[in-house]
Amino acid sequence: MVKLSSRYRNVGWDPLVPTDLLVDEINQLRETGYEVEEYIERANAIDPRDRAAVLAIVDDMANAQRTRPWPYEEPDDLTSIEASWGEPSLQLQRPTDDEIRSRMRSAWLGRIAGCNIGKPIELGTHWTMDHIRDYLERAHAYPLDDYMPVLEPMPDSFELRDNWPDTTRGRVNGSARDDDIDYPILGLYLLEKHGAALSPQHVADAWTALFPIRQVFTAERAAYINIVEGQPIELCARRRNPYREWIGAQIRGDIFGYVFPGEPAKAARLAYQDASLSHVGNGIYGEMWSAALISCCFATSSAREAIEASLAYVPQRSRLSEALRWVLELRDQEPSWERAIAAVRERYGHYNWIHTINNAALVTAGALWGEDDYTKSVCRTVMGGWDTDSNGATAGSIAGILAGPEGLPAHIIDPLHDRTRSAVFGFDNSRISELASRATALALDGLPTDNH
Repeated sequence: MVKLSSRYRNVGWDPLVPTDLLVDEINQLRETGYEVEEYIERANAIDPRDRAAVLAIVDDMANAQRTRPWPYEEPDDLTSIEASWGEPSLQLQRPTDDEIRSRMRSAWLGRIAGCNIGKPIELGTHWTMDHIRDYLERAHAYPLDDYMPVLEPMPDSFELRDNWPDTTRGRVNGSARDDDIDYPILGLYLLEKHGAALSPQHVADAWTALFPIRQVFTAERAAYINIVEGQPIELCARRRNPYREWIGAQIRGDIFGYVFPGEPAKAARLAYQDASLSHVGNGIYGEMWSAALISCCFATSSAREAIEASLAYVPQRSRLSEALRWVLELRDQEPSWERAIAAVRERYGHYNWIHTINNAALVTAGALWGEDDYTKSVCRTVMGGWDTDSNGATAGSIAGILAGPEGLPAHIIDPLHDRTRSAVFGFDNSRISELASRATALALDGLPTDNH
């Protein structure tokens, strides 16, 4: 195997940096069965500082070919995706209006709190599962059952993210700003404005009007650049976007499940309109799955039931479906959550720590071994590492809905003070209860018609 020169160093998975695009596109293509040796040889022969030459190679990689059999079927268009769905494992009943009202509030609170729990250790290359455990044991806080503690003085081998003064134990005073919170807020805005007519163009227009480019990352930033450069909307997910199967879309799916409680197919179909702007393949499936899963949580009594029901809405011969089903099978064989999460990390650790597939598997494990307890579900997910704030947020939605308001722990929820920061224009310092009320109105009254 030809190796890329050490002169190419990824500085942050940033589509604004040509060498990041080249390194990450090579990895993306290799993961999906494409031949990349030719492009590596070309890259090794040029100066990495030559922006035009690097981008020319990145653009040429769009023509890469598969040279070996590929056992998966992973379509991008909605018609083919729906055709690849399975049969639902059970018929869901729409919850009552009162159930929707109460669980909607616990969904928002659960997601926002879960995001904050994982936020100070969101760096999968540093905060591995073992590193997290080592840190928590030093703080006499293992297993985690609250916000992350702060060791003072901080040992040299550990470094919390710069948000730690606002997201750690005893310091939370309202929710910190995070893209995992911005996206459901932006999704709420989009659904209030466009309803069931939502399209990728609507999403693109909202991003560029309401969301600063430096507050979006990986696939979303790549798509954002394409939008601003005037690329056709159907090319934004692929052009110079090696992050097209990463977790960015998956963290945008919850709002669609919120407004379609007990109707996972509708939630997944509308989530596609959001996901397809920036993602393809498993990146799209991640958002559709999370939307379907959240929808199922409103109409089931356990995480296992909801996860099993959600699998019908993932292409059956995709890598994501394979991973989620493997975790379900593991649940029947392995009683220890620590060994289970270690097994997930071993099996899917070859993906980047911000990829869809490994993180979806980890969220599923956290929910299954969380025993339908909010604190266990979220904290066990976060202790698994990788994209800790995103995973904590999704796990928080799942567990928050299933627990209902009476099952949310006061020591985690009360410090939020019903308030969240946001980078979405016009939504900073939003009341969480108001966001939940607006989502409830859409769930109860139906989505509006698009008058714009």
